[in-house]
Amino acid sequence: MHKITFALLVIGGLNWGLEAAGYGIGNYIPEGFALAIYILVALSAIYEVFSHKGLCRNCAPQGGM
Repeated sequence: MHKITFALLVIGGLNWGLEAAGYGIGNYIPEGFALAIYILVALSAIYEVFSHKGLCRNCAPQGGM
């Protein structure tokens, strides 16, 4: 689940960068499908906010790297 949400967050972040240049995903796919993607990205962000520290090796109390 963590890998899926992370991938969706990367997609969402890249989309925001493309939106700044006028090439966001919402310009090229049907509105309903774009809305579904935006909702999945938002849910992924919420999931990561609450679960990231426990799942991330670098954020764990014992450290990483």
